[in-house]
Amino acid sequence: MRNAALTLGIIAGVIGMIVGFFGWGYTEVINRFGEVPDVAEQVDNIGLVRAGALLAPLCAIVGGAMARSRALWGGVLLLISAGGMYAAFGFNAFTMFPISFAGLGGVLAIAAGQPDEEKAHF
Repeated sequence: MRNAALTLGIIAGVIGMIVGFFGWGYTEVINRFGEVPDVAEQVDNIGLVRAGALLAPLCAIVGGAMARSRALWGGVLLLISAGGMYAAFGFNAFTMFPISFAGLGGVLAIAAGQPDEEKAHF
């Protein structure tokens, strides 16, 4: 389960970075060139979108990398990442895979209650 959480977290982070680049870029383009009514309008909370674009993929990658050695911490970071992506970008065709991968990876990492070593993480 730890290896699955690691893989899902890294994949969620990479896809989340792509979504984040477009989210940050969209807000910057609208700031510089202005809105086009009914075509391209600024988001309600620019700070939330930009924070989600940076921090959510970062948490997914770090959580996935930590899933093998510190499964509880990695799982919590993966769940924070899934929540951050959902809050910043919503659930749509572009975010369904990174949100689902990070959420499932977080659940798998937390469910790995008996680690390979003799010392549990709870």
